[in-house]
Amino acid sequence: MRNSAFLAIGVGLLILQSNLFRLLGQLPAIGRIPGITPSLLLPLIVFMGVHEYSIARGAALAFLLGYLLDLFAAAPVGLFTFITVATFIVSRAAGVRLAAQTFLTKIALALVFALLEGVLVVVLTAIFGGDPARSRALAMLVAPHAASTAAIAPLVFALAERVHGATIILARPGEGGAR
Repeated sequence: MRNSAFLAIGVGLLILQSNLFRLLGQLPAIGRIPGITPSLLLPLIVFMGVHEYSIARGAALAFLLGYLLDLFAAAPVGLFTFITVATFIVSRAAGVRLAAQTFLTKIALALVFALLEGVLVVVLTAIFGGDPARSRALAMLVAPHAASTAAIAPLVFALAERVHGATIILARPGEGGAR
């Protein structure tokens, strides 16, 4: 149930993110900043890494959402798939569940992981891409993208927290007791 809910939320966030680019482009002050479109999926992946109990299910869900991001972003297949799974594993290994409780730590987590994601995209594009100018152009987009992702992260964390709370399955009295 929880994985299906996170998958549905992730697909919804991907659709919203793909249209947010057009919306932000219409705003006169913000539309002129290249790379300002936030990643709505990244805070969800970080939240799953911080709160997910099963690493296999969480990594599989991160893989699926990353693959969908590859398709939505028209990126080389496997680029964001690898990055989302790596982000999930690193956030899981960080074990910062208690640190992800306040507003500032949510922003800091999202900023750090958005910078990590941006650096990985630039490095992987430089290694596997044929055009060296593309990596340099992408490097200029990392900071605005990370800042906008960090700014929107508390909203995504709040949405994920609601889904997480709504899908917790508690044992009812009389179920699973000693026999």
